[in-house]
Amino acid sequence: MDNLEKQLICPICLEMFTKPVVILPCQHNLCRKCANDVFQAANPYLPTRSGALTSGGRFRCPSCRHEVVLDRHGVYGLQRNLLVENIIDMFKQESSSSSRPTQERKEETPMCDIHEDEKINIYCVTHAVPTCSMCKVFGAHKDCEVAPLGTVFETKRSELSDGIAMMVGNNDRIQGIISQLDEACRVIEENGRRQKTKVCEKFDHLYSVLEEKKRQMSQKVTAEQEEKMNYIQGLTKTYGDHLEESCKIVERGIQTMEETEMALFLQNVQDLLKKIEDASSTAGLDKVERSYEKMDHYKVDFRRERKALSSLDFIRDDADENDEEGDGQAGEGARTVSGGAAVSAPPAQPNAPQQINPSLSPTRSTPST
Repeated sequence: MDNLEKQLICPICLEMFTKPVVILPCQHNLCRKCANDVFQAANPYLPTRSGALTSGGRFRCPSCRHEVVLDRHGVYGLQRNLLVENIIDMFKQESSSSSRPTQERKEETPMCDIHEDEKINIYCVTHAVPTCSMCKVFGAHKDCEVAPLGTVFETKRSELSDGIAMMVGNNDRIQGIISQLDEACRVIEENGRRQKTKVCEKFDHLYSVLEEKKRQMSQKVTAEQEEKMNYIQGLTKTYGDHLEESCKIVERGIQTMEETEMALFLQNVQDLLKKIEDASSTAGLDKVERSYEKMDHYKVDFRRERKALSSLDFIRDDADENDEEGDGQAGEGARTVSGGAAVSAPPAQPNAPQQINPSLSPTRSTPST
C-alpha cells in the first residue's frame, strides 16, 4: 500500500492526485489544478478573456521535461485518467477500512510543547509559528496577532503551489536560454571555421601573385644575362680567330726571313708587310666598355610593400569585397575577409626592373687608317 501511495503522488503539490486527474502526452499524470498552475506560470502573458484562455500555449512536464502543447481549451482539453481516479478511490477505501487506527493517529493534531494538554489549533502571524490557545491567552503569544490554522494552511499551501509552478516556468525559460547559448556556440564555431578558410584562400592567392612576379623579374635578369654572355662569348671567338691568324702571319714572316735570295724575298715581303700591318691593328674589333659585366642596375625596393603587408588587418565595415584577379601584379593590395567584410592593405607597386642602359651596350669602334 505504501508503494502504491507513492505512485499516486502529484509531482507538483506532492499530495495524492485530486479529481479530475489529467494525462499528459508523455503518459505522466497531474492534478488538473496543478497542471493549470504550471501552464499559467509558463505562459504568464497569454491573453485571456473573462478568465478563459483565448489561445493555446505550452509547458513542460515536471516529471520528464517533455514539451506539452495545448490548444485554446488549455488543460481542459487534456484527457482525464479515469483509471488513476478509480485506483485512488479504491486506495482510499482500502486505507480507511484496513488501517483506520493508524490513519487516525496520523490525523491527530500535534500538542503544544508548553501546554501538553492543549492542541496546536491557531497560528501566530507575528512570529509565523503554529501555537495553542493557552499560549495566546496566557503564554508568550498573548500580545501577538493570530489567525485560524486552516486559513493560514490554505494560504501557505496555495503560495507553495504557486511558487512551485513559477519555478517550473523559470526552469523552462532557463532551459530555453541554455539551448540558445548552445546553438550560438555552434554557429560561432562554424562561422570561425568558414572565415579562417576564406583568410587562407586570400593569402594563398597573394602567394601565387608574388611567385608569378618573382618569376617575371627573374626572367628579365636571365634574359640580359644570356644576352651579355652570348655577346662576350662571340667576341672571345672573334679575338681568338684574329690571334690564330696573327700567329700564322708571324710563322710566315719567320720563314720569309730565312729566304736568302733577294729577288724572291722582295717579291713576298710587300704582301707580308701589308698583312702584318692589318693584323697588328685591332681597331676593327668590338670592344667592351668598362663595367659592362655589372648587373646591379636591377635594383628592387620592397619597403613600401613590406609595410603594407605588415599592416594587413580586418576592415571594420560590412561591405562585401570584390576579388581583383587576372592583373598578375605583385603590388596589388592584399586582402583578407571577415564574415563578408574584407580588409585591404594600401596597394604598393614595386619598382619595375630596369632594362640595359644603352650606354652600356657593346659599341663598335671606327677603324683607324
